[in-house]
Amino acid sequence: MPRGDSFYTPGAGPLRAEIERRSAVPLVWLHNAPRWVLPLAMAAVFVSGLLLAGVAGALLLALLAGFFGWLAFLAWPGLRGGERAMRVVVVATLLALGLLQSGLF
Repeated sequence: MPRGDSFYTPGAGPLRAEIERRSAVPLVWLHNAPRWVLPLAMAAVFVSGLLLAGVAGALLLALLAGFFGWLAFLAWPGLRGGERAMRVVVVATLLALGLLQSGLF
């Protein structure tokens, strides 16, 4: 489990507190899952998103971007500038790939 006295961000606003509260069960499930499950699932969704043309591929890439965005939101208070920038770049890249895959551009 995370280091510190609390699973939640101290002094968090109502939105962050609610998202952290609702995220607790999925995060504990991910923490308790075998180490290989998450990377394998993410790789499968990413490759499927790239291989499937049209809306299906775009939705898979958007789903992966949402997952990374959720994790970035939860980790944001403990990150430094470069770490934050890298997470923004990853989410933006996945969304851009999703737009390209959708055929809209």
